[in-house]
Amino acid sequence: MPPRATDARRAAVLGKPIAHSLSPVLHRAAYAALGLDGWSYDRFEVDEDGLPAFFEELGPEWAGLSLTMPLKRAVIPLLDGISETAASVDAVNTVVFTEDGRRVGDNTDIPGMVAALREHGIEEVESAAILGAGATASSALAALARVCTGEVTAYVRSAARADEMRQWGERLDVEVRIADWADAAEALHAPLVIATTPAGTTDALATAVPERPATLFDVLYDPWPTELAARWSMFGGAVVGGLDLLVHQAVLQVEAMTGRAPAPLEAMRHAGEQALAAR
Repeated sequence: MPPRATDARRAAVLGKPIAHSLSPVLHRAAYAALGLDGWSYDRFEVDEDGLPAFFEELGPEWAGLSLTMPLKRAVIPLLDGISETAASVDAVNTVVFTEDGRRVGDNTDIPGMVAALREHGIEEVESAAILGAGATASSALAALARVCTGEVTAYVRSAARADEMRQWGERLDVEVRIADWADAAEALHAPLVIATTPAGTTDALATAVPERPATLFDVLYDPWPTELAARWSMFGGAVVGGLDLLVHQAVLQVEAMTGRAPAPLEAMRHAGEQALAAR
C-alpha cells in the first residue's frame, strides 16, 4: 500500500563530499507535489568507513537512501539483496527499506540514462563513444547495452583503465573498442558521445566539435554548460545534460521509495533548474 500523505518517513542522500548534491532539492520537490507532507529528505556526509555505523542507527521511519561516491559499491555487503541492474555494474545508488525490514539495493543511474536519451529522441544508435573510464563509464556502457546496436569506442588514459573497460564490455555484452585519450577528438564524430569525465577534462576538445555534430550526453550539471556542451549546441548538435540524468534517476528513486508513480518529473526538473541558477 502507498504511504499516506501524513505518514512521517525519512530519506537521505549519503556520500563524501555531499554538500553539492541536488538530490534534496529534487526529492523534496517531489514530496511537495505528491502531497507527502510528513516526508523529509536530508544529506549526510558519510564515507566508506562510516557507512556500517550509519546503517546501524537507522530506524523503522526510514524509507530509503540515495548513494553517491564513494559508497555505491561499499554498501552492497550491508544489503539483503540487489537488483539485476545494480549487479550488472556492481554499483548501488538506491536503497529501499521494505515493509518486512529488508534493505534492497538498485541502480537508477542506468535506466535514468536511457530515459534521458529517450526524452531527447534517442531510442537507438548504430555506434557510440565514451569519454573516460571511471565509475560513471560502466553505467554508461550498461545504458548503451540497451540503445546501441554496434561498437562502443572508449577513450581512456591508461592501460589499466583500458583493461577495466574491456572487462565491463565483456560482462555487459557490449562490443568495446579501446582508443587513446590523445585521439579523443575523433570521438566527437560518433552518433552518440557520452562524456563521463570530471569538470574541465573535456574543455580542450571544444574546438574540435565538427560542423554537424550528432548527440552529446555530458553527465556534468555544475558548472553548466561545459565548454564542450556549449560549443556542441552552438553547432546545432543535440545535448543531453547531467541535470537530465539526475532528474530521471531521481524520479525512479522517488517512485521506489514512496510507492507513488508517476513521480512529478517536471516539478523536480524545475526545482533543480532553480537551484542551479541560484548557485
